[in-house]
Amino acid sequence: MDAVLPMKYLCLSGLIMLFSLQSFGQSTTVDFFLNGKSVVLISASGMAAPAMDWKVLAEEIHPALTAGGGDPIAYYELEEVILSGAIKRAYAAYFSQRLVKNIVLLIRKNDGSFYSHIYPFSGNANIIAPGANWTATSSDLDALKTELASIGSGKRSENLLVLEVPEYPPVPGLESGTASTAYIPRAPLNLDAFKLGILLTGASGNEDFLTTFRHDIYGKPEAQVAAEQSAERTGLETIFSEIYPYEVVFLTEAKSNQELIGEGIQFILMKQEGREADLMESMGVPLQGLENPDRIVVKYYIRFLVRNELYIGESWDADPDWKTALRDFLKQVVP
Repeated sequence: MDAVLPMKYLCLSGLIMLFSLQSFGQSTTVDFFLNGKSVVLISASGMAAPAMDWKVLAEEIHPALTAGGGDPIAYYELEEVILSGAIKRAYAAYFSQRLVKNIVLLIRKNDGSFYSHIYPFSGNANIIAPGANWTATSSDLDALKTELASIGSGKRSENLLVLEVPEYPPVPGLESGTASTAYIPRAPLNLDAFKLGILLTGASGNEDFLTTFRHDIYGKPEAQVAAEQSAERTGLETIFSEIYPYEVVFLTEAKSNQELIGEGIQFILMKQEGREADLMESMGVPLQGLENPDRIVVKYYIRFLVRNELYIGESWDADPDWKTALRDFLKQVVP
């Protein structure tokens, strides 16, 4: 009996310590929120009822965020921010220029439920990084606004001059919807002479963390994500063995361009996923005949590291199924 009691106390102490650490993380994030500018990124399902696009949600939550002690200076749709690495870098540079301290994330799922997070702005192109954050879950909009308005409850906010209405300022370099990256509508040359690197999930470090907050993939169980990652590698290996006759290298860790080139890898297979109209516009592809501009598709392309050229193929081949998209793209670039 005497041996059992200390174990109970140890377990209780461990739980208290864990709770204290979690509370500390949330408290620290709230302190930043109450003393610095915030940018709000919204990902809203078009299938949720009642229908509300991201700007409607921005109008709804802005008073609650300011009542909670925040200083939200800009609102953007998450899907636009994560459209490509170049676009994300442009947003990050703008956030740094505006001295942004916090990134507020709002997700609305297909069932109408809301999820919100506040992360410190990372200061780099990743925008946020895994770690301490304020989080809330709400079943409806009114409950969400109540949660947001109580963020700074019992604390003093240093944000005194805040916007009365939400604003959507343009990001320098993105006024036309692109990030001045050259997408070339043909196949790259010399694929037979150099290795093609294939990025596997996790090889890009925290670069894709922000993407996990997109409404259609947010909240997936870890086991499901792991299974999908394993299936992706198996599928990639199968497709490349069937279609691609040249040498490929699967990249399981992040490496610099110089390291890759030194290993004989001058080409990298790249992938973007997003609304089809957004992808086409960002890549300079005409939208004529597009039946469903809002469908989520996958588009593969090849990056030539030496000159940072992006080759997308002569014809548009994006597809909701990544395997179909990859097969169609490889058939274009392999003679």
